[in-house]
Amino acid sequence: MSSVNKVILVGHLGKDPELRYLEGNISVASFPLATSETFNRDGKRVEQTEWHTVVMWRGLADVAAKYLTKGRLVYIEGRLRTRSYEDREGIRRFATEIVAESFNLLGRRSDFENNANSPVASDKKAQAQAQEQQVDFTENNDEDDGLPF
Repeated sequence: MSSVNKVILVGHLGKDPELRYLEGNISVASFPLATSETFNRDGKRVEQTEWHTVVMWRGLADVAAKYLTKGRLVYIEGRLRTRSYEDREGIRRFATEIVAESFNLLGRRSDFENNANSPVASDKKAQAQAQEQQVDFTENNDEDDGLPF
């Protein structure tokens, strides 16, 4: 039987994406994403925020660096990845990340228009997409996923 590793998040960017380049000019963007839930505890409204590290590769990373900004509401689909590394003191650490495969900008049309310094506001094509209240960015993988369609 096959397994499934699928993550869907809707949240706000904690900071602008950090874009860097690896050997072979491979681009990687990463940023924190906050998701929040609200519930009642003893008659008081409590908000709990969870922070996620999102990583995007290649073309998707370039698009993210161009369109995503701190505070922007975004829908992300991807997979969960845990990796280990050694920190500067030689201690083995673990990191759990969301490797994004696609994202959509969310929000009202006014969210895109009011931010004049945003790359989205300065890009006429993106403005047209923003008027539809959702911009879809999907990484194009040429891998055969075994699906018949």
